[in-house]
Amino acid sequence: MKIYIDGKYFSENNAKISVFDHGLLYGDGVFEGIRAYNGRVFKLEEHIDRLFDSAKAIMLKIPMSKEALMKATADACWRNRIRNGYIRLVVTRGKGDLGLSPTNCKKATVIIIAAGIKLYPEKMYRRGLEMITVPTMRMPAAALNPAIKSLNYLNNILAKIEAQQCGVLEAIMLNSEGYVAECTGDNVFAIRGGRIRTPPVYAGALGGITRQVVFQLAREHLGVEVEEVNMNRYDLYTADECFVTGTAAEIIPFVKLDGRVVGNGKPGEMTRRLIQAFRELTQEEGYPIRP
Repeated sequence: MKIYIDGKYFSENNAKISVFDHGLLYGDGVFEGIRAYNGRVFKLEEHIDRLFDSAKAIMLKIPMSKEALMKATADACWRNRIRNGYIRLVVTRGKGDLGLSPTNCKKATVIIIAAGIKLYPEKMYRRGLEMITVPTMRMPAAALNPAIKSLNYLNNILAKIEAQQCGVLEAIMLNSEGYVAECTGDNVFAIRGGRIRTPPVYAGALGGITRQVVFQLAREHLGVEVEEVNMNRYDLYTADECFVTGTAAEIIPFVKLDGRVVGNGKPGEMTRRLIQAFRELTQEEGYPIRP
């Protein structure tokens, strides 16, 4: 594996950053998880735009243009012979000292890892996940806006630990008002009576790239507009179908929540159609890894 760090490539064993990098010391930085399908990087421009938005929100200057970063991402895939894979793009505050202040970090560090990822076994896409609601709440926007995809993921990690301790792979996180925010790493959707609903971003949900693709696919393939509304656990318990979305997870149904069976306990028809449409789209669209 060849890892991109600040314009150079290093082997996996030699890819290193300073122990004084504030991304390590304080989680001070931003990142994107991106997918490549069929020799193309899917929704790369949207991911790069979100990365720059996250960086602007924390006053982090990315030392590359958007176009240069897109080309570097594609090149990292090419050098690692990735046609179908996962890219982790990280921008840290850079090397500083042991103080919190970012002013001592002279230049941000850019890292691109092009490899692979598989969050869930393929059988789960056919059978559906079982999930729970965890006690760890989503970080309030007044503390850290969920629109910022920062390197500090401890809130999500604690929720993931709680899910795993209960023997499930994913979990629902609520906000401080008791409404559904999102999962530990995915957006959540519920279908009832042919209507598709998802929590709004102000409820604590990340404005996911795959989430937006579902909006598009629902309109084009199902003739349905996705509604963004506050939802509670009752809305998920009583849904006909439920699924979660994310760059790594793609679209995956869940069929049981907190011991309650969702719908008939099997992935629903609308969810299956969305999964199929998504997989077809990813084979056709994207930024070419090599022109």
